[in-house]
Amino acid sequence: MVDHTERITFDLDGRAVVATVATNRLLIDLLREEFGIIGVRAGCDGGVCGACTVLIDGVPATACLMLAVEADRRRITTIRGLERADGTLHPVQRAFLEERALQCGSCTPGMVLLASALLAENPDPDEGTIRGWMSAALCRCGGGAAILRAVRRAAELMRETP
Repeated sequence: MVDHTERITFDLDGRAVVATVATNRLLIDLLREEFGIIGVRAGCDGGVCGACTVLIDGVPATACLMLAVEADRRRITTIRGLERADGTLHPVQRAFLEERALQCGSCTPGMVLLASALLAENPDPDEGTIRGWMSAALCRCGGGAAILRAVRRAAELMRETP
């Protein structure tokens, strides 16, 4: 069996990176093993739980189902990439802390990324829209009410931030 590899370049959390990857390697494995991004979590390994959510060019994607070669020339944002350049938290991260929407933390990175993508698209979503977007990630701790409050609070914070 011949291993096929490709050299890829992409933006990872605001910095240009290069990697040589096997063509069958998953993005989640590349991010965790080569770049140390442990906030991209392996949950179900089937694209259902949302723990491996990343943003690809601003759109939520499941890293456990995406091949690393598909990242070539793309912009990938993980939970690390949301923090501001000055070290302050993104409004969504801040809201999740304020509203105690963290629970065990397994789903949190994916939830935060989903909420940030939602609010980038719709700065004032109604509850049904929030529920629809957040249903792409499973919270096994029962933190649904706190998560809804956090997304609403993040929308407020984002409107207040210039």
